[in-house]
Amino acid sequence: MSDLLQVEGLETYYGASQALFGISLHIAPGEMVTLLGRNGMGKTTTVRSITGLVRPRNGTVRFRGEPIHDLEADRIGRAGIGLVPEGRQIFPNLTVRENLVAWASNRSGAADPWTLEKVYDFCPRLAERQKNMGNQLSGGEQQMLAIGRVLMTNPYLIILDEATEGLAPLVREEIWRCLATLKEKGLAVLVIDKYVRNLVAIADRHYILERGHIRWEGSSAQLSAQPELWHRYLGV
Repeated sequence: MSDLLQVEGLETYYGASQALFGISLHIAPGEMVTLLGRNGMGKTTTVRSITGLVRPRNGTVRFRGEPIHDLEADRIGRAGIGLVPEGRQIFPNLTVRENLVAWASNRSGAADPWTLEKVYDFCPRLAERQKNMGNQLSGGEQQMLAIGRVLMTNPYLIILDEATEGLAPLVREEIWRCLATLKEKGLAVLVIDKYVRNLVAIADRHYILERGHIRWEGSSAQLSAQPELWHRYLGV
């Protein structure tokens, strides 16, 4: 099976400061992959480089076999990459329903696409809160809305940057259950997070990032068998 996303030799700078040093990773259709590492190690820069929010200086990003590293962010989104950004960034002055409907599309041409009703079934709390404004939601509800908003675009790939940052433990568990459900439905997912114990239970493969370099990659079974990696690179 050919890869859905292929990143090769990515180098990204902020001015004269280099943030990424030859990042390479790949994601197959239907695969859940994580990008792990402490804060400030380049995870969000990697996401921003893939999604066109910053322009890499060197390297290539191919999505569904086509190069996208020179495209603007909106064109990358329309190609079928859905980003749940750090901080969620929902529209505070729109209702839950309006936040969802505003993004409705079928970018992947799915035969059985995500609809408003299916998103409500996926997350009943959004249905309960559909008339509430975005700024009236809890942090966990906002994160679920951000995920639902991306599902409404029917992407081939979802990227979640800091998927459970700042959320209470019970809410984090709900997010991970949702991610497991998306994987069961065959959606490719790239998760950026720091809770490795939970992610090894649901993800297929993992990359560990340190100071802009990929230091390790492997399966959940391999990562579970090497707890010293958790202490060395993740500080857990």
